[in-house]
Order: sequence, then structure tokens, then C-alpha cells
Amino acid sequence: MSVLTALTAAVRDGSVEVIDLTAPLTSQTPVIALPEPFGNTARFSLSEISRYDERGPAWYWNDITTGEHTGTHFDAPVHWVTGAGGEDVSQVPVTKLIAPAAVLDFTAQAAEDPDFLLEIGHIKQWEADHGPLPDGGWLLYRTGWDARSNDQAEFLNADASGPHTPGVSVECARWLAAEAPVTGIGVETVGTDAGAAHSFDPPFPCHSALLGAGKYGLTQLRNLARLPDQGAVVIAGPLPIVSGSGSPCRALALVEHA
Repeated sequence: MSVLTALTAAVRDGSVEVIDLTAPLTSQTPVIALPEPFGNTARFSLSEISRYDERGPAWYWNDITTGEHTGTHFDAPVHWVTGAGGEDVSQVPVTKLIAPAAVLDFTAQAAEDPDFLLEIGHIKQWEADHGPLPDGGWLLYRTGWDARSNDQAEFLNADASGPHTPGVSVECARWLAAEAPVTGIGVETVGTDAGAAHSFDPPFPCHSALLGAGKYGLTQLRNLARLPDQGAVVIAGPLPIVSGSGSPCRALALVEHA
């Protein structure tokens, strides 16, 4: 039996489970909110063209309006100034869109402190317990934040000082970019950086370091609680937008069951 035949058979019989990591796209999907004078992305919307009526008697279809970085989405290197001249989303090799994943669970810490930051020491301890991060794979950072993803205010968790969501420290972001074997980081929050990362030195270190190193980001993921610590395979399918800085994507995970 070929590898692909075995895979499709395993999906059919449930020995390989396909788990959707994607947030549905609606007008209520949370989006990042930047302060003035910065520009902001459009929320997702549908505009009906026809629906089995005089505009088109046998068909239903819509125009869509959305930003590249709306909902579950893929960050390409060119998204950040440090990655200027790097890959746009259409140039990401398709072989990098299918990759193993490690899931690091820090839901308890994020529940106690919404500004919790992942540090190098946390990852080293996780590796001691679970094995090395996958070469060419994803570090999926679980914080439980997907439970808030149906409400813009709860998801951004902002006050007068700005948003408060978990993220990654400056030192850890630099380590992930320069030393870790992963191809990128995936998170449940609105972006790969902490809500308070605008005040870091340098600001937004995940975007700056990882995208500058030619690595990638996956954001607003769901259902990471259903994945094992090691062994899942992630399929991330962004639209190949020429000159695009990123794209909404369908993110799936394959999990093998004995």
C-alpha cells in the first residue's frame, strides 16, 4: 500500500483524525485594533451578488471584504519591515505548509496573568519533558485564549494602557528566530506578539525577529487542546496572494490514534 493510500484510508477509518484549527470568518471575527494615527484592517464582510433570484436564478455567490490578517491567518516574512524583500505569501514554498508541530501548554499561567510571556527556560524545560522541538515544524503556543475568540473586547482584553494578551519575551523571540529549529510559531491570540509588545525593546519582537529570519506566524488558532504535545502534523493553507503580506488560511492538524 502506498503512503498516500494508507493516509487516506487512515483518515476514513479515524486512525488519523483531522482537527480544524481555524476560526470561522464572520463579521464578528475579532481583528487587531491599532491606535491613531496607524491604519487598521477591514473586518470581514459578505456582500451578496445573487441568491437564486433575478440577479442569478440558479446560483448563490458573494463578494467578500477582508484584510490579509483577519481571523486565522498566516504571516509571511514581508509582513514586517525586518523581512522587507523576503517572501510574500505567494512565494512561501508549499512544502513548508505541511509540517510537524509541538504544542506547549501555558493555559494555567495565562489564566493567572494575561500578560504572561513565554521564556527560553520554559521551552528548554518542555524539551526536557517531551523531546526536542520539531525540525522545520511549528511551535504552537497554547494559552486558552481561543475561548475568548467570539468576542472582540474579551479577545483583545484592552484597557487604558492597551491590550493584555499572552506572548513571547524579547529574548525568547530572538532565540526562536536564530537558534530554534522551527519554521514558525502559531498562537491563539490576535497576533504572534503579546498585547503589551508595543512597549517592548524592540517592540513586537516575534514579528521583528521571526519574520526577519524568514520564519512564519500562524494566529487565531483554535482547538490546540485537542492536539498531543508532539506528533501532530499541521497543514496551513493561505491564499497565494501575489505581493501579499499574509492571508486568512484554513489550518488543519492530523493526529494519529493508535
